Amino acid sequence: MDVKAIAKGVRVSPIKARLVADLVRGKNVIDAKNILENYNSKPARIVKKVLDSACANALNNNKLDENKLYVKDIRVDQGQTLKRRVPGSRGSVDKFYHRTSHVTVVVTER
Repeated sequence: MDVKAIAKGVRVSPIKARLVADLVRGKNVIDAKNILENYNSKPARIVKKVLDSACANALNNNKLDENKLYVKDIRVDQGQTLKRRVPGSRGSVDKFYHRTSHVTVVVTER
């Protein structure tokens, strides 16, 4: 049975988050948590939090065994872009984009 958790509007670039998501896709949950704990970056902390939420959903709602869980699918989609203005050269105004992400983690039993 597939169990998922979603974090929407996370203030991290989807490109950076996808690099972390590729590390744990298809691995056992215990191995994935170890990888994310030792990877020092903001996207790794966010993906680990969503992975913990998906595992908690599997344990509490569906009574699945944590030792048999693995990451079936992990997806990072682009969310809303926050547009800001910053001072540019020679008194002009430049655009600055804060990218956001939607992180989806799906876990299931083997």
